[in-house]
Amino acid sequence: MNYTVNVISLDFVNAYLVKAKEGFLLIDTGLPNHRERLEKELLSAGCLPDTLKLIILTHGDWDHTGNASRLREKYHVKIAMHPGDVSQVENGVFLKRTVRPLLYKIFMTVRMLKRKLQKNTMSIPRFKPDILFFDNQRLDEYGLAAKVIHIPGHTPGSIGVLTDEGDLFAGDTFVNAKKPADARIVENPAQLKNSIDALREINIRNKGNIDGNEINALRDVGGRE
Repeated sequence: MNYTVNVISLDFVNAYLVKAKEGFLLIDTGLPNHRERLEKELLSAGCLPDTLKLIILTHGDWDHTGNASRLREKYHVKIAMHPGDVSQVENGVFLKRTVRPLLYKIFMTVRMLKRKLQKNTMSIPRFKPDILFFDNQRLDEYGLAAKVIHIPGHTPGSIGVLTDEGDLFAGDTFVNAKKPADARIVENPAQLKNSIDALREINIRNKGNIDGNEINALRDVGGRE
């Protein structure tokens, strides 16, 4: 394997620090109140301002983007995401979405109320991404043999990062609560179904030594009939 992965657990969100031959890539960044923990993990892994090559946001929700602009300023690194979610980070647009099933909806309602209260006590920075990624765009220039896959459904601009060795980082397209499953918060159910059907046709493996929800979820979801 030409890369290693550090899973950074930020409560309900994971960030992934991928060490490739040209340096590090960070996939997602957590909420602003996770900043200290995130930066501590980066430092512990040896990720310094001159070695962090790119921040990739799997989608525009602020629990995944909350530290991106701060890291850009501190690490002098560019932020990349799909254009479908740019309005979320530039204008603070909040998407209307379906939550399923009922018990999960109740759980998420409580969680969202808590997050709204948190948002009143912390600043959610708005920013413009530096790079727009599209379907099948390669990441070789950043030192990682991988490509971007557009997988809309959870949000219009949700993307995954699929390495040539078959590891998938898919943001909130999947959840892994009691067991891996497809997204329970959905902006467009038809798009999500199409995205997951397309992913089932791709050779994606389950990396047992990488304990990350999004990486491990697909094989279980793909085998569920």
